[in-house]
Amino acid sequence: MRERRRAHRLSYNAVINIDEVYNQEHVIKGQREFPITILDISKGGIGFLAKEELPINFYFNAKIDLGNGKQFYSVLKILRVEELEEGYNYGCEFTGLADILSIYIDEFEQESQS
Repeated sequence: MRERRRAHRLSYNAVINIDEVYNQEHVIKGQREFPITILDISKGGIGFLAKEELPINFYFNAKIDLGNGKQFYSVLKILRVEELEEGYNYGCEFTGLADILSIYIDEFEQESQS
């Protein structure tokens, strides 16, 4: 089977908080943080687990910490959701990821392979 992903994914176990979930018309969860567990990360986006249900095609702001002082804020768009026994598995893409932040992910990948 041919790999269709645009960027290499890395396993990455961490917890971050989301502070707002919104789309073009309204905010559905605002000023209320809840934890997510990141399963993998790439320059294209992240896969994560959460206990809360979030709708597809909504956006959220997230602070991502790659360690070694490399952290950044980004907007992610929810592309897919799978209901699990104890929560939900999400797939999200970065929207407008700046080049410098993309470099952070490249450096994180190189450090992870060492």
